Amino acid sequence: MTGGIVRYYAYVSETKVDMLFGQIPPKLLSGLGTEVKVDLKVVGLTVQKDRTEADMYGRLEIVEAYLDRNDDISWMTEPSAWFRGECELRMSGYGRTPDGPMFMTGQEGDTVVVLIGSAHHLIGQRVSPESGAVGHSMLPSLFRLVQQAVDDRLPAAPGGSPRRESPTETEDLLRQVVQLGRGLRGPGNSCEFLARRLLSGVISDAQGRELNVVVGTPLYVALL
Repeated sequence: MTGGIVRYYAYVSETKVDMLFGQIPPKLLSGLGTEVKVDLKVVGLTVQKDRTEADMYGRLEIVEAYLDRNDDISWMTEPSAWFRGECELRMSGYGRTPDGPMFMTGQEGDTVVVLIGSAHHLIGQRVSPESGAVGHSMLPSLFRLVQQAVDDRLPAAPGGSPRRESPTETEDLLRQVVQLGRGLRGPGNSCEFLARRLLSGVISDAQGRELNVVVGTPLYVALL
């Protein structure tokens, strides 16, 4: 939450932060800045090349406060367009470039969460991605979600939205997401996050247990 609570950020999508900050009506910025105790003269006017991490975090706090006030932010178990969550996440980077896809996966009860972003947005590499046991052969079927997240594109507005998958295609994607998460190695980290939903649904695992699967692209991930 905003309002002066210090977070230990592991991941912040600066691209999303700047895009959303730029869309906040100017008449609301002053009130939001006061609410989260951020100096708008600094974060609102700083150019990209001169920006510090503190400026980015200030913009993030204002964006989060705006989303809290104007969007229906839900919990990860029943995700709306934006959702929060807390669980132990394991992380894996794919590809050899610093801006390659980044997967963060975890499970809390019967809810499986997968967050897809870009390794470029890891903060100081504070969280070292583990090697994924899932091969790149899985990536083509997830390409649309991966590409959307890596490019930091939020779902398009009405009239320009991508095609919807059929129920069978959605179920196949969600099953592969679960398989991907279970294939990651290494310890996880207890995290909190705020993310934009990309896909969600219910599937049955091999034991017949229903799993609520949520796929999103994170605005931030912070260690608890």
